Amino acid sequence: MKIAKHLPFAAVLVLLTAAPSAALHAADARTSFFVTSEGSGKGGDLGGLAGADKHCQSLAEAAGIGKRTWRAYLSTSATASTPAINARDRIGKGPWYNVKGELIARNVDELHRENNLNKQTALTEKGEIVNGRGDNPNQHDMLTGSDSMGMAFPAGEDTTCGNWTSSASGGSAQVGHHDRTGLDLKQPAKSWNHSHPSRGCSVDALRSSGGNGRLYCFAVK
Repeated sequence: MKIAKHLPFAAVLVLLTAAPSAALHAADARTSFFVTSEGSGKGGDLGGLAGADKHCQSLAEAAGIGKRTWRAYLSTSATASTPAINARDRIGKGPWYNVKGELIARNVDELHRENNLNKQTALTEKGEIVNGRGDNPNQHDMLTGSDSMGMAFPAGEDTTCGNWTSSASGGSAQVGHHDRTGLDLKQPAKSWNHSHPSRGCSVDALRSSGGNGRLYCFAVK
């Protein structure tokens, strides 16, 4: 790199260090999965599926990976006028890689059986590790509204914070643990998408059980 002689020493240091730093944090070209670096700010109210998808897309664009079409890994329950939607049916066929190019799963079946999703690989769009159990604050709860196979629950019980439109202290959303760790060694505690219901749909309610309104985002194409 040629540097003009008249540049101040501090400016020279910036030029010498900026390029390596940018390269170090550049997302892998195959990036097709991330955990949101932040929630909606409204607890379980994500603006429905459309709002959740927009949140994924906006974060991806800010991180330089917005050329793909991004979808939130969320299910919704059936209503009198609309059928249920399964999270597994809205994220494409795979394979999916994190921002470091690490394979998460080759296809939908592998994602819901033997995937490579854990605290070290479930990175944000910025390449950051998300706090898990044992960290302060713990934020390992990921909103999914889904069972272990990525399917919606039967209508009746609220498992989606009113299909992702409620930020009330009541209600509930099914969450998974991105760090595959919980209060015990039983399977639900280790589940990335089907661990337990939240204590409510408000920001405070989600935080009280180890969450912050984060979700998984997958590239459809």
